[in-house]
Amino acid sequence: MSASSAYQRALDALDALHAEDPRRVEVEGQSSSKELVPKELWHAGRMSAWLERLEASPDELVRLAVRGQHLQRWQVPRDEYPEGRVGYLTWRRDQGKRAGETTAKLMREAGFDEEDAEQVARMIRKQGLGRDAGTQAVEDCACLVFLENYFADFSRQVERDHLIRIVRKTWGKMSPQAREQALELPMSDEAREIVEAALRT
Repeated sequence: MSASSAYQRALDALDALHAEDPRRVEVEGQSSSKELVPKELWHAGRMSAWLERLEASPDELVRLAVRGQHLQRWQVPRDEYPEGRVGYLTWRRDQGKRAGETTAKLMREAGFDEEDAEQVARMIRKQGLGRDAGTQAVEDCACLVFLENYFADFSRQVERDHLIRIVRKTWGKMSPQAREQALELPMSDEAREIVEAALRT
């Protein structure tokens, strides 16, 4: 797929904001050496990598929605909201709204029209999940990045029955194709047991 100049400008603008994340993660660099990269930029890269595995030729709008899904989350930490499910859902909704608005703004500045920019914002806000293919792609990639990179540590911090409920809800939001990919992920015996328990009930 040949990228349009507007797409490349929008992508570069998104990644410039991702790169402002002060948090760092250690990743494999050139010649198997380790290097530190901004966490949000790394996360955005993992999102894009999963999209390429799930879809043969995703269009530019889906690519930008997937890339912008976690945009500037580090600026509003989860602990600034109340504890519990209501606080979490409010934080997640607000993050999606902010990321969608910022991504749409960058797209307009890059040369996309208002309709395309708003369509991407809707995908990032997860509107139309289960009905809109672009929104489903964003959700699938987010779930797979979570299961691949965060689930093991998360599972050691959350009570088992609560964790099973979280996995069951995550599974319910994923497409059949994404579920197949999830089952092929390498997992510890403990994490796999949690997933299997969630799928049995």
